[in-house]
Amino acid sequence: MKKITESDSLYRHLEKMSVEDLLVNINQEDQKVPLAVQKVIPQIIPLIECIIEKMKSGGRLFYIGAGTSGRLGIVDASECPPTFGVEYGRVIGIIAGGKKAITQAVEFAEDDMTQGWKDLKKHKVSTSDVVIGLSASGTTPYVIGALQMCQKKGIKTGSISCNPDALISKYADFPIEVVVGPEFVTGSTRMKAGTAQKLVLNMISTSVMIKLGRVLDNKMVDMQLANNKLIDRGTRILMRNTGIDDYEYLKEILIKQGSVRKAMEFLTNKK
Repeated sequence: MKKITESDSLYRHLEKMSVEDLLVNINQEDQKVPLAVQKVIPQIIPLIECIIEKMKSGGRLFYIGAGTSGRLGIVDASECPPTFGVEYGRVIGIIAGGKKAITQAVEFAEDDMTQGWKDLKKHKVSTSDVVIGLSASGTTPYVIGALQMCQKKGIKTGSISCNPDALISKYADFPIEVVVGPEFVTGSTRMKAGTAQKLVLNMISTSVMIKLGRVLDNKMVDMQLANNKLIDRGTRILMRNTGIDDYEYLKEILIKQGSVRKAMEFLTNKK
């Protein structure tokens, strides 16, 4: 199978380009990514609908990947609790090589066909859950082996890759193939392929959390009040939604109640 992700860059002699030319050309390539994502929205919809159904029944969402793909899954999973107030452990990111691989390359970790399933089993993965395999090339053994075992166990699977007819797609109930073309630096899939995966992950987690009731209107009413910026944001949401113009009063209520949603309920019941 020919991997477009490994195809030669459309640009030559990068080292001879000016900084401006480098930036203009990288940006020109980046502009292709959202258009490629747009084409696969029909592939993303059924996966999201499956995740919503599973999570409404208490299931979890797993991302599993290696290298950049694995790191992107961990980033998306780690941002769900503070952004949407969902419990830790409902969205889980797993990377080949473990925690060390988040900041360092772990040699040959992605080549083990059996370790991905072993890592999933540590979390007691079950048919209540959905597992999404992340692999830009679509051939990562660690991820493919995990999805193979998930399918054997009746666990719903999805995949996000950046090659057409990717091998990983054979082991996903809901395969997504975002074909973004050759990278600016040949084979550097942290660039366009990584951006494409990030965009799709944003779409998945955000849509799922909205449909799980974690957003009201267009506001993150369940976000964790983890710093002053978020407390300020929450207070201003309350000011807009209640029509009360007393910042300090609403800030005090917000902190006591612990979330915008609970503060709004408190203020409603107080009337």
